[in-house]
Amino acid sequence: MPRPTAAQLAYGSFTVIFSTLAMLLLSQTSSGLGIAVIALAALALGLLVAMTVPLPRTRAAEAAAQGAPEQERVPTAF
Repeated sequence: MPRPTAAQLAYGSFTVIFSTLAMLLLSQTSSGLGIAVIALAALALGLLVAMTVPLPRTRAAEAAAQGAPEQERVPTAF
């Protein structure tokens, strides 16, 4: 299992922080259960965002994805 990149950690953390603040401000809840539900929802959203950030591709993976280079066709004059 590959380690998360800095971008994944940053996007996930920012998502958790800002979505928690937004949901707490919008819901105006003061109960412990409501805060716990919002915190869990924000954590799940942060994990989703962090896992959908594209991973950097290696040179071997890029070469395999592109396939063999196509030969350039030169038009012939008649």
